[in-house]
Amino acid sequence: MTAPNTPFPSIDILKQQAKRLRKGLDEDGDFLTHSESLELIAKQYGFRDWNTLFAAAGNRPAERWFQLGDRVKGRYLGQSFHGEIVAARTMTGEFLQVSVKFDDPVDVVKFDSFSAYRSRITAVINKAGITSAKTSDGEAQLVMQPDDS
Repeated sequence: MTAPNTPFPSIDILKQQAKRLRKGLDEDGDFLTHSESLELIAKQYGFRDWNTLFAAAGNRPAERWFQLGDRVKGRYLGQSFHGEIVAARTMTGEFLQVSVKFDDPVDVVKFDSFSAYRSRITAVINKAGITSAKTSDGEAQLVMQPDDS
């Protein structure tokens, strides 16, 4: 069987899926070894066995993932910013919790009569640097990208 054209997760995520599968089946009284659960995960993604999936996943170019110390730029609550990632923590699935320290405080209030400045925020982002949390007008609260300037 050939590999599907759709992207598949990293090796670490695939191993986590195998562990969850094994644990879930164990709770239902069906025992699987870890290697059997890896083989089932490989078949789920359209590969003949774990070794073939592992080779395909391991031979992919490394995906860009935000890291501690990275310089970033983007928009927070509609306001442009430049800053630095001062904390990063991998979440369940393919999400990352980041804390960003802005170079210059960002006014997060759109009213002319008063202001509220933030110099540091924490948010959960996907690999594209976008939060699933939305503002009242439906825009992502945080959209960021590497600042290569």
